[in-house]
Amino acid sequence: MLETFRKAFQIKDIRKKIGYTFLMLVVIRIGSQLPTPGVNGAYIKEFFEQNTGEAFNLFNAFTGGSFEQMSVFALSITPYITSSIIMQLLTIAIPKLEEMHKDGESGRKKIAAITRYLTVGLALIESTAMAVGFGRQGLLVEFNFVNAVIVVLTLTAGSALLMWIGERITEKGVGNGISIVLVINIISRIPSDMTSLFDQFVKGKPIASAALAVVVILAIIILLVVFTVILQDGERRIAVQYSQKVVGRKTYGGQSSNIPLKVNTAGVIPIIFSSSLMQFPIVIASFLGKGNGSGIGSEILRGMNQGNWCNPEQIKYSWGLIVYIILTVFFAYFYTSITFNPLEIANNMKKSGGFIPGIRPGRPTVEYLNKILNYIIFIGACGLIVIQVIPIFFNGALGASVSFGGTSLIIIVSVVLETIKQLESMTLVRHYKGFLNS
Repeated sequence: MLETFRKAFQIKDIRKKIGYTFLMLVVIRIGSQLPTPGVNGAYIKEFFEQNTGEAFNLFNAFTGGSFEQMSVFALSITPYITSSIIMQLLTIAIPKLEEMHKDGESGRKKIAAITRYLTVGLALIESTAMAVGFGRQGLLVEFNFVNAVIVVLTLTAGSALLMWIGERITEKGVGNGISIVLVINIISRIPSDMTSLFDQFVKGKPIASAALAVVVILAIIILLVVFTVILQDGERRIAVQYSQKVVGRKTYGGQSSNIPLKVNTAGVIPIIFSSSLMQFPIVIASFLGKGNGSGIGSEILRGMNQGNWCNPEQIKYSWGLIVYIILTVFFAYFYTSITFNPLEIANNMKKSGGFIPGIRPGRPTVEYLNKILNYIIFIGACGLIVIQVIPIFFNGALGASVSFGGTSLIIIVSVVLETIKQLESMTLVRHYKGFLNS
């Protein structure tokens, strides 16, 4: 990795791209500190102190603490992420969008434009819900129409600006801009999480206990990172053989290839879907100022709250963890089934004269791919669960309340690996150009 960065900095064009990306990230962190006009900072601070471990922690991690400070970037790029997922699902469900997606570059530009409009719409809805729901509870210094409109427009504009910055990074910088923005927000929360862990398990403790705590914390972090890298890079390669064709005096085909199936086929999507589904009722209850009572509804909400899972004093609420695991496995299969089509792959192989050794073309190939895919999806889902549950267990059992969890770790590792591969590709292309020019 260090060698990749060293070679990249030796090339002027790539060095400019890295510099541009860095400057955009500085702009993002500056904007994350600018307060939204008319917001009562004391209220949102008190809200987070009273709701440690609640549903908003993951959202706060994605926004890099901007939500906790209610800055102009409080919504971050979460509306864009949501709209992208919605468009991806609609592309498969709506034939017209599917045709648009297959229509080359022009079709993808139209889908990108629709995604931008949808992002602004979602940002308006989310900011309005926050301004009205929390505004009545004390978020706004003075709850009236003008202040609410100012907050809505500010948060919507901030989200749209981050979307624009992400697209500019993709165009003029290094890596996928939206992913880079998300990762820098998550990383910005790590120092405060590490400080929280230090204050809770190391500070003021005997030297032996403090040293043991440091070793355990570092060991868990390293093991999780290594396991995440293995999960993200793991793949099952299915051998494909292409038959030879003789046209005139030339022979075509005959070479061997493979179909790489990633172990973690759905990426971080199953965790995001299952977490969102579990936490959505809690968010709605918070907007309405309810959920802290003693009725059955409040008990259900406590069971859906990750902050109560694996807590020895409230073990009855850990049923939510079982539901969460089941949802993660379900969404892993669901998302892969709508994004990966074995029938289309089998048909393309048949048209190209390709076949899997020992498997007949056509339906037997589809059945074989489905069988392998189901096996791989289950392994990937189990890996996701392990990465996500370990931080939840320590948060619940030891009371280590940190926003940095398995979801954040998977996103960081996948984006870093993707960016490094892009740098390697750009460096390789430059070397080829230099060779050709010489």
